[in-house]
Amino acid sequence: MVDLSVNVGGLAMRTPVTTASGTFGYGAEYADALDYAKLGAVTVKGVRMEEWPGNPMPRHCEVFGGLVNAIGLQGPGAAPFAEHYVPHYAESVKDAPPLIVNIWGGSVNEYAETAATLTKAAHPLIAAIEMNVSCPNVKAGGHTFGQDPKILAEVVKAVRAATALPLFVKLAPNVPDLRPYVAACEEAGADALSLINTIPAMVIDVKTRKPVLGNKTGGLSGRCVHPVAVKCVYDAHRFSKLPILAMGGVYDANDAIELMLAGASAVAVGTATFTNPNAAAEVCDGIAAYCEANGFASVRELTGALAE
Repeated sequence: MVDLSVNVGGLAMRTPVTTASGTFGYGAEYADALDYAKLGAVTVKGVRMEEWPGNPMPRHCEVFGGLVNAIGLQGPGAAPFAEHYVPHYAESVKDAPPLIVNIWGGSVNEYAETAATLTKAAHPLIAAIEMNVSCPNVKAGGHTFGQDPKILAEVVKAVRAATALPLFVKLAPNVPDLRPYVAACEEAGADALSLINTIPAMVIDVKTRKPVLGNKTGGLSGRCVHPVAVKCVYDAHRFSKLPILAMGGVYDANDAIELMLAGASAVAVGTATFTNPNAAAEVCDGIAAYCEANGFASVRELTGALAE
């Protein structure tokens, strides 16, 4: 029997597989579609302090090798999420895995306030916070928090002060060098990194000569971003001691194992869930089979085991 348990930044997971934020709703939506026992955690859709309507339709477009989406982080707000969505998840899913709650905001204070609200809810299933820093900083001209290491450090530090829950920071790959951003997270008190967020993208209808998405631009995910994710994980693992939750084009166990060999401690399945709701469970089974076939007693032995 292979030991599939991992601990990522203080978050104990029974398996190294979770879902990716924005692809799995708020946890209960797939209750009849996969075996949650194969999941070490469920990462829910992004939550901010107040209710948010998201972007205008259309919000997604399938492209070769992936998906471009501009949902716009539609959500119910932190308090309603904690008061209604989390209990519903607990009631709907037997032996429910812990929740990683993805948060976002338009200011440093809003990030901190959202984290504090979720922490004060004190629900045992709210087990970790994942910060989406690919959001516009309204008070700093609209540049995203994750594009300036100084601002990134400021917002991570503020959230760290607002919660004692394990803190993950989800970084985007569209920066010249990840090192200053990873260092900013590490120095500001993050417990782990989430890599990678979607890649900025755009699709144009050549017949109408108009953008396909209502928001004009969106985020690219799916198989096509997988090699980018592998490179980012490999780089971050080399110059940081922070554990990594990796995502980006994980469709099967081989994709997940590749990310773990590059340095990830756990993986998240995202876009694949839309075409195969049971994808995350199948990935977990495949990782276990790989470990058994290759003499790994623990899945933890895969992390960074790249032969160079």
